[in-house]
Amino acid sequence: MKLVVVAVGKIRDAPMRAVADDYFSRLSRYVAFEEREVKSGADLESGLPSGAVVIALEVHGEALTSEQLSKRVEQWSRRNKGVVAFLIGGADGIPAEISKRADARLSLSSLTLPHRLARVVLAEQLYRSMTLLRGEPYARE
Repeated sequence: MKLVVVAVGKIRDAPMRAVADDYFSRLSRYVAFEEREVKSGADLESGLPSGAVVIALEVHGEALTSEQLSKRVEQWSRRNKGVVAFLIGGADGIPAEISKRADARLSLSSLTLPHRLARVVLAEQLYRSMTLLRGEPYARE
């Protein structure tokens, strides 16, 4: 399994970057992981790995519990080459033509989140998913 986060923009705020890096580091103990930053929503597609299952993060996407997400990530990873890519748009979200081609649309919250914060929330939830799949105590589900 390989997880890839493709996000518009950079996390410039040092404390938020540190939190994202902490969770991405924890996640990489379980699976191959890569973070790709692109300049604009139009560039999201160019950041996708070939053959990846594409998940668009959108406010109106499907809302899942942490446990449901862990099971879904496992299912997605069994498809194609085992690569799952999560797209995080910028201020204008993910362009409609890219969203339509995604394999799934997922909501982290019905609240609108800044893309930097969405990346941190996604990082934590992916890490939580891996601990749930392995029955480890972090998740306390």
